[in-house]
Amino acid sequence: MCDQGPALLVNEMPVTRLDAARIDEICALIRADVPVDQWPAAFFAVEDNIRRADMLLGSVLVPGSAIRAAIERGQEGMLTEMRKSNLRGRGGAGFTTAIKWEACRQAAGDRRYIVCNADEGEPGTFKDRVLLQSYPGRVFEGMVIAAYTVGAQLGLLYLRAEYRYLRPQLEAYLTEMRAQGLLGKAIAGVPDFDFDIEIHLGAGAYICGEESALIESLEGKAGKPRIRPPFPVTCGYMNQPTVVNNVETLCKATEIALHGGAWYEAIGTKQSTGTKILSVAGDCERPGLYEYAFGVRIAQVLEDCGARDAMAVQVSGASGMCLSEREFGRRIAFEDVPTAGSFMIFDTTRDLFEVARNFAHFFRHESCGFCTPCRTGTAVIGEIMDKIATGRGTQYEMNELLRVQAVMKASSHCGLGQTAGNAVADTLQKFRPAYERRLAQTDFLPAFDLDAALARARSVTGRDDAQAHLGETA
Repeated sequence: MCDQGPALLVNEMPVTRLDAARIDEICALIRADVPVDQWPAAFFAVEDNIRRADMLLGSVLVPGSAIRAAIERGQEGMLTEMRKSNLRGRGGAGFTTAIKWEACRQAAGDRRYIVCNADEGEPGTFKDRVLLQSYPGRVFEGMVIAAYTVGAQLGLLYLRAEYRYLRPQLEAYLTEMRAQGLLGKAIAGVPDFDFDIEIHLGAGAYICGEESALIESLEGKAGKPRIRPPFPVTCGYMNQPTVVNNVETLCKATEIALHGGAWYEAIGTKQSTGTKILSVAGDCERPGLYEYAFGVRIAQVLEDCGARDAMAVQVSGASGMCLSEREFGRRIAFEDVPTAGSFMIFDTTRDLFEVARNFAHFFRHESCGFCTPCRTGTAVIGEIMDKIATGRGTQYEMNELLRVQAVMKASSHCGLGQTAGNAVADTLQKFRPAYERRLAQTDFLPAFDLDAALARARSVTGRDDAQAHLGETA
């Protein structure tokens, strides 16, 4: 809800655009014991805020048209079109979709599965919410096309816990697809093409956005990343070949089915074909979704959304990269600035140290604890940032932040640990004064304050004289 926050969840329903007046109204309703379903409907309005639409957001899909187009091309023909398109995953990693589908199709196994990763947990990203809310046909038909191409029998939509409110309308859409012969037995009249989709809910764990941790969660286990290889395409859900694709990636498959791979490949750049949906939020006049052909400059996005005095842009969420004003000429593309979709803007009133500190605490909280570099590294970075915030940091801590980040990047088990220190490292290098103005003048100060630790003892004994205090040299 970054485009219409502050927001909160009440009985799993989002309440958006909170201000002092709305909070007072909510408090009054709670004190009066008014049931949530009788609260004003305006409280729960979730808008799409589509500010710039292109080939995906600006088109209307006739139900079943993409599925029938894929069937007309045939399984091998559809895979060929996917190769021509050079479609890359929109979840952030950018793996070529055709290679993933082909590997799953060729893998040995009794059953194959299609998993839609709708666990949109990256801070600042909300594009999948809009696609699920207003373009569910694109998502589900993309899953059916993937199933047809690789020979899968079951699809699983892994929906993040905070999007539970979308489930009723998604289930209703699936029911309608079954009634139209687009799901279930003999889809679109094709014998032996049997495929259905189930919706599974996450429980709010950020780590489950990682595909192997997501699969573990689907199987009823704790969401912890698997050791790879084997990869999900050969040994995924229930140890069977599994394709895991992002919501936006599957939507793109419908475009390729309808218009062909060559048409799609002609849009964007050579290494980044097609369009990308950006979730733009922060210090701008028009937050919302902006769809561009790959290759758009950061400066163009800032101009279009009405960003004034932008000092920094955090691209691809807390785990992405922080760009300074000198880098606003760079382009959104896998070969330059890759992104899962998040585009957070910070103007000159913001303190980039506090932004990075917030991210550091986020990753410390969300680390699954599976591997030592991430479990310990995120905690150490959080503690160092707190030490600097309290005015007890020195140049030693500055160097230590970069050292710990380098260790995590090189040795963490999964992408969470490998990227958890990115925001701290970027802001430290590009916005160093935000850190330096907090530093003490000495070479090193311990983080532990012995005199403060004795405050409780002084209170219990009733002493507060000079002898009851200890300096750092005591």
